Parts: sequence; C-alpha cells; structure tokens
Amino acid sequence: MTTFAPTLDHRLLERLRGAVRGGIVEPGDPDYDEARKVYNAMHDKRPALVVRAVDAGDVVATVDFARDQGLALAVRGGGHSVPGYGTCDGGVVLDLGRMRGIRVDPDARRAWVEGGCTWADVNHATYAFGTATTGGIVSTTGVGGLTTGGGMGHLARRCGLVCDNLLSVDLVTADGSFLTCTDEQHADLMWAVRGGGGNFGVVTSFSYRLHPVADVLGGPTFYPLDADVLRRYRELIAEGDEKLGALLVVGLGPPVPFLPERWHGRPLCGVVACWTGAQDGDDRIRDRLAALGPVVGRHLERMPYPLLNTLFDDLVPAGLFHYWKGAFTQGLPDGAIDAFVEYGATTPSIQSVTVVFPVDGACHRVGQRDTAFSYRDADFSIALSPTLTSRAECEDRKEWVRGFHRALLPHAMEGGYVNFMDGDDQDRVRANYRDNHARLTALKRRYDPGNLFRLNHNITP
Repeated sequence: MTTFAPTLDHRLLERLRGAVRGGIVEPGDPDYDEARKVYNAMHDKRPALVVRAVDAGDVVATVDFARDQGLALAVRGGGHSVPGYGTCDGGVVLDLGRMRGIRVDPDARRAWVEGGCTWADVNHATYAFGTATTGGIVSTTGVGGLTTGGGMGHLARRCGLVCDNLLSVDLVTADGSFLTCTDEQHADLMWAVRGGGGNFGVVTSFSYRLHPVADVLGGPTFYPLDADVLRRYRELIAEGDEKLGALLVVGLGPPVPFLPERWHGRPLCGVVACWTGAQDGDDRIRDRLAALGPVVGRHLERMPYPLLNTLFDDLVPAGLFHYWKGAFTQGLPDGAIDAFVEYGATTPSIQSVTVVFPVDGACHRVGQRDTAFSYRDADFSIALSPTLTSRAECEDRKEWVRGFHRALLPHAMEGGYVNFMDGDDQDRVRANYRDNHARLTALKRRYDPGNLFRLNHNITP
C-alpha cells in the first residue's frame, strides 16, 4: 500500500513530543495499526501521527502542531463517524479516547463529561444517581460527534436533543485558545456547537443537564413488514405522550431468542420502546404496542436505562462496513411508508437496519434559530444504511440505499441530519443547516479562517 508521507518539521515534532503526556504513535510503531482503526472499516487510512491525548494541554499542543505544519487534523472521540472523519491519510489524528473522566452533581442534575467518553460511560455514571440525559442508541458511540451534530436518542421526545441539554463546553479553537463557552460567555460558539459539528474546534469537555430517569420499560416489539403497521405507528407518535420514546426499525429479523426462528432473516418492522412514565402505565404501553399489528416477537421489559442503550451493540460491532444516507420528514407521509415497505423487503443484511427517530415533543420547543440544529419543524429523522461484513458487499449495495433515499426525497424535507450523511454528501451541507448556514459561515470565518477543522461536514469559511 502506498502512503502519503509528509515531511514533518523536526523541531516542531520534538516540541510536540515534549508537550504531550498521552503519547504519540507513528508508522512503524507496534501499535500503529490498532491506533489508526476506526469503527467503520470502509476507512483504512494511514495518518502521519496519532496523538493519544489525556488532557486539554495535549489537545492544545496537537492543534498548534497540525496548524503550524499545515497538516490535515482528524479529531476522534468514539470513532463512530461513518464518513471516517476520525482518521486521515498523511495528517494528524487527535484521539481523545483516553479522556474519559466524568463528574456528576446529583443535586444540580448536571454532569461534566470529557470529550473521549462514550454514551456507555455517561449512562453508567449518571444511572447511579437515578438520572440520565438524551444519548445514543448504541452505547459505544462517542459523546462528541453525537452532541455537536444535534443528537437523537430514546429520550429526545421527553428531554430534547442531546444539544438541547448541553450547558457548557470547553473548546480548543484553531488558534490554540482554550475557551469555556456558555450562553453567557462565548455565546456565539456555544450556539454553533449545538448542531454545527466539529467545525469550530475540539471540545475537551461537555456539561449536560440531567433528568430523573432510572429504570424504564424498554425493548423491541416486532411485526411483519406491512404498511398498516407503519401507519398505526404514525398514529402512536401523533398521540403525543412524550414519556414514550418509540424508534421505528425496518430490516431483517435478527437471530434472537425471543423471535421465532422462522422470522430470522425475514423482512420485519419493529418499535423499540423507552417508556419513562410511571410503572403502573407499563401494561397500557404493552397493549398499545401490541395493537399496532400482529406481534411476532418482543422483549419489552423493565430494565435500567443504560441497558436499553446496549441492545444494538452486538448487532453493529466495530469493524463492519457502512454507508449512510439520511432524511427528515414532517409527519410520516404515505409515500415514505411505501418506500419503507418496498426497500425494507430487500434489506441487504441483518445489520442493515433502517431507523426512524421521532424528533417531536421537547425537540419542537426549541426555536429553529436557537441552536445551529435548525430542523425543529421535522417530526422524524431517518437513518438509512447498508451495513455489511466486507468492503466489496458494501460497495455493491450502495445503490440500494441511494435508491431508497431517492424514493424518500419527494416526501422529505430538503436537508438531512448531518450525522446521517456520508462523505459524498458535502453538497448538502447548506441545506442541512438551512437559514443558519450564513451565521455558521460567518463564525467559521472568524474562528477558523484557515479551515483547520475541515474533516467533517464542512462549513467552509
């Protein structure tokens, strides 16, 4: 394999070595191949350096080095970026994975979370105090990318998006400044990181608002893939009980013990519930979900909220091959439902799950211009992905998801959720931010005029 090997300034490199406590990995080092891996195996890149930061000082030193050397800088938190923005060829990877500290103040219902944490870390730490905040549905997802993109999850209808629960960040900007951003200080950057992605700096620490959530009624209920089931799901969400998180999934039946073997590998739809209301409402929720259609399998039980967020983990471990597309819809139009049925029937693998996130309720009580995330009038956010076990299979099935996306477009809003976009969606950035794009561009021009932070869905200065 040929590799672009930049000529590094020896003096600057030695200065970086002296400034970094966490360690630097270079090509030829025994752990180089492990250090350069990311979640999506489609991206097999060879950076010039991987800096394993352990504190904000390491981050500042790395940002200064990459900027002064004119190198591409990839910032990696959990490493789940489907377009592979947590790695690069010939540049610097800033790996935050060792920055995993968390402090919880249960009285103030607030948590301070370092930038390398995953949602498993956050859920474990906050559950001890009977609290939670909106987070990802795969526990190995990093907090950084999910939060700065907006952030959807089981609690969004009740508690808002992840970014709606963000109270402050510590941010290292392109000039190496370390800023604490809140609604009172550096408020423009605080606005931008609530949905503007990694365009404005490296977040070394997040502070989140917590909510009283401990045990929930959660888990999947599966039905045959049928348009009537999907229309009844649409009615369920329209009823408006925000204590019910209810993700719609479309795909092939997984080989799990609560699903009869005859349904394994067959097209199904399902609802993954998260009921945070009182336990005496559990039977009502079970009955309401059973009324959506013929139940072919379910695992709907009282469980700790952190456990609910691990249910997809075994289905999509690191090292699979992914390609994504995304869309927003107002309501769930019949044409979109028809597309779910048509393309769900030819889902390419058990891991290729189409997920529909409700983003109504508390998400709608934030204004379109109050955060960089602007699709406050969307009711659903849709994630489409062929996920396969080989690169060749994933390449071969890209047209399946492109066709699925084209079928949704007449029934969808113009843009989509930035975290559901792949690398070939850069032309959609303006539509993804709508009227907020101009303000984001002005902030980018002010804080990152050289576009150091460009390995993302880039807002160019």
